[in-house]
Formats: sequence, structure tokens, C-alpha cells
Amino acid sequence: MGKKFLVALDYSENAARAVDFVAETFSTGHEIILFSVIPSTAAVCELKADTLVPTFTQQQEAFCQVEEEKKVALETALQKAKQVLLDAGFPEKNIQVKTSIHKKGVARDIVAEAERCGADMLVMGRRGISGFKEFFLGSISQKVLQLSKELSVLLVQ
Repeated sequence: MGKKFLVALDYSENAARAVDFVAETFSTGHEIILFSVIPSTAAVCELKADTLVPTFTQQQEAFCQVEEEKKVALETALQKAKQVLLDAGFPEKNIQVKTSIHKKGVARDIVAEAERCGADMLVMGRRGISGFKEFFLGSISQKVLQLSKELSVLLVQ
């Protein structure tokens, strides 16, 4: 089998372009791991107590509904990405779809998974958030680059 590549995904167009790039560029003999970090919102969504502020309880349901919709969008993006690779000729045995609950931070979780599974390279879209948010928060791809000391990272425009 060829090399192993971890493709970090969210539900953005940039992530989809990264998958398209892999499908068009890499050999179908390579192992591809499609990986996403899922935000951990269970604690907030399951919180029930008489002492909670009424404003919180009113907004809690809406927040949890949005988070659930994001999870569905993420799962849909992962399945779509897998289908892109299958359509490009990658055998199903060479494609893994993995998710992980957010633990230390999205960038840290991505790098940790790439190292844990022995990936030869991490592939991701250059940016998944708006320029305004990136200015204040930094992008995930920028953080991944800073954290990847022993791992090659390919950013797809």
C-alpha cells in the first residue's frame, strides 16, 4: 500500500476543494483518512437545573438545534468526500472516515490524530472561516502549521 494521508475536513468549500485535490492528484493506492473534529456541546445541551437563568434556558434549545444541524452538515460533508474519492477510483478499503470529539482544540486534535494514525502528510483547505474571524482568532490551518513539527502539511487553496 502507498502512503497514508489524513485529510482534515469541516463542511466548508475549502475542505471540499482539498478532497477534490486529493482525488485528482494522489494515487489511488494511497490510504486516505477523512477526519473531522466534532464540537463537544453535550454538557451544555444536557444541562437541566431549576437554578439556571431563564434567558439561558430559552436560548439553550436554539443553540443545541444549531449545533445538531452542524453535526449533520459535517457528517454529510464526510460522506460526500468519501464518494468523491470512490468516484476517483480509490478502493473503499483505502478510505477511512473518522471523527473525534473536540478535546484540546481543533488544530491540536487534528495534529494529534495525524500523529496517532501515522499519517505521512496532513492535507486541509487553507481557510474555513471568514477573514474577519481569522484576523482575531487565527485560522485552524495556521495553527496546524505551527503545531506540526514532524509532519508535512499540504494546504489547498
